[in-house]
Amino acid sequence: MKVNRHAKIIELINKYQIETQEELADHLNEEGFKVTQATVSRDIRDLKLTKIPADNGKQCYAVHQGSENGMSEKYIRILRDGYLSMEMAQNILVIKTVSGMAMAVCAALDAMKWKEIVGSIAGDDTIMCAIRTPEDTVKVMDKIRKIVL
Repeated sequence: MKVNRHAKIIELINKYQIETQEELADHLNEEGFKVTQATVSRDIRDLKLTKIPADNGKQCYAVHQGSENGMSEKYIRILRDGYLSMEMAQNILVIKTVSGMAMAVCAALDAMKWKEIVGSIAGDDTIMCAIRTPEDTVKVMDKIRKIVL
């Protein structure tokens, strides 16, 4: 549950300019995670989130760029927990996940910033990744296999 919540927090702060713990808790509760401000506070500390200047001149939460290794471990855990299978269709990679985990796994893949992946889209249990070339698709599949196996 904590891994799913952490993945959702990363997804939410990438989607919205969240300024307060209360605002983050409200978003999580809307998404079906029953959390308190204290839980959100611990999650922020665990994820090593920081505040950065937002477009509106205020501060909003973001993933701390200096903690690349720690965050990589979180993304790897999300990928391992959600991954079921993958199949190549030329330069499209279709990844099957545990039901309800596609968005979290997709967010983790996006956060890894692999140069081969042009973009990705997620449903409930399926992710489609557009990859630069069929050869790059094989490389991405190899990277994913090394993580999940």
